[in-house]
Amino acid sequence: MRLTHLMMASLAIGFTTSLQAADFTFKYAHSQTDEAPRSESMRYFKEALEERSDGRIAVELYFNGTLGKEEDVLQQVQMGLIQGYRGGLFAQANPAYLIYTMPFLFTTPEQAIDVMEGELGQAINEGARESQLHIPVTGVAGGMRQLTNNVRAVNQVDDLRGLKIRTPPLAPTLRAFEALGASPQQVPYTETYMALRTGVVDGQENPPSNIADMKFHEAQEYMSLLNWQIHPDPFFISAQWYDQLPEDLQMIVDDVAQETMTRSNEIWLASEANYLETLGEHMSINDIADEHRQGFVDAVVPVWEHFVERGDFSQEQLEQVLALTDQAEVLE
Repeated sequence: MRLTHLMMASLAIGFTTSLQAADFTFKYAHSQTDEAPRSESMRYFKEALEERSDGRIAVELYFNGTLGKEEDVLQQVQMGLIQGYRGGLFAQANPAYLIYTMPFLFTTPEQAIDVMEGELGQAINEGARESQLHIPVTGVAGGMRQLTNNVRAVNQVDDLRGLKIRTPPLAPTLRAFEALGASPQQVPYTETYMALRTGVVDGQENPPSNIADMKFHEAQEYMSLLNWQIHPDPFFISAQWYDQLPEDLQMIVDDVAQETMTRSNEIWLASEANYLETLGEHMSINDIADEHRQGFVDAVVPVWEHFVERGDFSQEQLEQVLALTDQAEVLE
């Protein structure tokens, strides 16, 4: 009996020592499920960071919104109460992130990733410092966003006119659908399925992964591959926490974050093809012909110009992106 007690005491001491071994704690939260690509990539982050820091940084992961709504979590990261977050509200970190969400600015996720990993993307990340955030890397939050509806296949701009489309309350999205002649509707994300089923709205827009996960395809007949928008996925880290790290740990955090985002992009984009195949079993899917796509671009150029005039990003930054996506002539 005494031996058993000694063994248990030794285990307890060892367990306590392991808990106390870390010099720093990285508490991370987001609102997506355990199975989401973002969650899978963050499990890699935890394993890699703890290993490469030799246990000096302990990582705690909280998914499914367990630490609060996105607004609350982001605020806690800015205050240094939580150390990391990925999700929406990127414009609160730096309004320039809205450049990635401009309608029909990119034709593929890879184009957006190239910009995010280049000089322009790095400058936007650095601009988040003013919001008490250190952002070592930005990726894509899923694939290109597509349109579904119950009225007709959308092949050209005129096909969108009059359609009631549920959208998130993101200013570029609202302005885009208004410019295209549709009627954007504000419906909570969790209530969208029923709104589609009952005809409160005609359609919605999302990446294929979201459409499948939320089973929107059960209530929709048409899916049009507009490739109209993509959302950024900045890796938000508390600047207050990051700045107190020794330089060697700062470098490790940045390196692991970049590897994590590369992994996240790969997981997310690889899964999109599988989701499209599944959705094709339930809806009629159509592509947009090249000659018709230009009509969409022309219709939304005023949306780009509005956000330049508003000061979210500059004309020079917009022209940089257009040059990188071979669309420099659009503004001529």
